[in-house]
This record gives sequence, structure tokens and C-alpha cells, in this order.
Amino acid sequence: MNVEILRFEDGQPAGTRPDEVPEESPLEIRVEGKPLAIAMRSPGHDDELAAGWLVSEGIVRTKDDIADIVAQPGDETAMVDVMLKSPAAFDAAQHRRAVLSNSSCGICGTAGVAQAIRDFPAHACSVSVQPAVLHTLPGRLTENQPVFRRTGGLHACALFSATGELLAIREDIGRHNALDKLIGRALLDGRLPLSAHILMLSGRVSFEMSQKALAAGIGIIAAIGAPSSLAVELAKSSGQTLVAFLKQHSFNCYSGAHRIIG
Repeated sequence: MNVEILRFEDGQPAGTRPDEVPEESPLEIRVEGKPLAIAMRSPGHDDELAAGWLVSEGIVRTKDDIADIVAQPGDETAMVDVMLKSPAAFDAAQHRRAVLSNSSCGICGTAGVAQAIRDFPAHACSVSVQPAVLHTLPGRLTENQPVFRRTGGLHACALFSATGELLAIREDIGRHNALDKLIGRALLDGRLPLSAHILMLSGRVSFEMSQKALAAGIGIIAAIGAPSSLAVELAKSSGQTLVAFLKQHSFNCYSGAHRIIG
């Protein structure tokens, strides 16, 4: 979205100029016609966002669990309705959000702690990674964030191979939305679990992001920012490798150091 701004420099007005800001708008996620959540997201890849959200919620595990995804654009609120292969087994009350899921929190509105914490199996991570490869990931991530370079306002999540090959990347105003889109694409392509991949995050590592990664079978998480205490606890209990404060020449490993070859 292009807007006109008044620029200030050294405390003084320096004239008006155009600026680009990232778009944010609501997406209603439905399953079998039942509204479950409203996500404040960057428009685009809405089918992936809905599919990834269903993986994170434990509603689906594989592409074969989904019969169809129907997207309906809207001027105010867009909608995606996911049809399941076995709708009789779906209980909407277990997953319905009490309020909208804003761009900074994907588990806001859950009815309680039990609804927020999902029981996902600990997938066996089949890869190890060289420290030198990890050091290249922040730069590779930044190079492939075109909207962030223009606006400075989007998060990004990316999947890399153990050798540092960029396999997929998604940007969104919400970090959890970006991850859901990434996971959703993998689900629709029939590539879950992602046990041979490294997840790279542009920001911090929250419990929610670690849990979404676990739902997708990702065993190695790397991030530019800091981890939360619950993210560290989840990584240790689930056997995930968690790397944070990742820079060109240093990083902190909070869990799963045995997968880092050095």
C-alpha cells in the first residue's frame, strides 16, 4: 500500500514523500463451513495459511485429510473454507477461537492452556548441519525478502536443506502466519513431515513457533532473534535442535547440539 508521509530529520520537517507500508487484512478460516478463527495477515497464499493453521491445530496431518479448499476473496474480510475427508471426526468446539488472531499472536483467543498446547509426536530428525552452513542462513533469508526490503514491516520464515539450499520462503506481517503458509505449502505438496529440513526465522522463537515446527516434523530451528523460556523447554522435551541469536560468526544453541557438526 502506498501512502504519503511527512519526513522529519534532526527534529525538523523535511518534506513529504511517498512510502510503501505492508498490507494487513482479515482472513476468516472455516472448516466444514464452521468459522474457527480470523487471522490478521498479509494477503496472498490464503489456502496455504489455512492448511498450515490446520496442521498447527492438529486437525489434519497429511494432504489426504483434506478434500477441498474453497477460497472466497472479500473487500473487507476474505474467507477460506476447508473441507475434510472425514468431517464426522471433526469437533469445531475444540479449535474455535474466542477472538481474532492478530498479527502478533496466533494462539490468542484459545479457551485455555489445554487448547494452546497440542500433543504432537516427536518426529525423528534425519539431518545434521555444519556451523558454517548455519552462519549463511540469515543473509540468504534477507536476500529473499523483497517486501521486507521495500517496507521493513514483514517477518519471514524459510526452509533450507542441510547444505544451505533455500527450498521455500514466505513473508507475512505475522510471524506465525508466515510459518503457517510455509507449512501449508508443504502439506499441499505432500511433503510432511519436514524432518530433513532446517527452519529459519527472521525474528524471535516463541513457544507457538516451536510448536508449529514440531507439528510439521521440523527438528532444527534457527532464528535471528531470542528464544522464549517455553520455546526452550519444548525444544528440549521434544528433541528439537534450537539455535538463536544466529549471526555471521556466532550463535547460541539451546537444545539438540548433537545435530550440529563441528
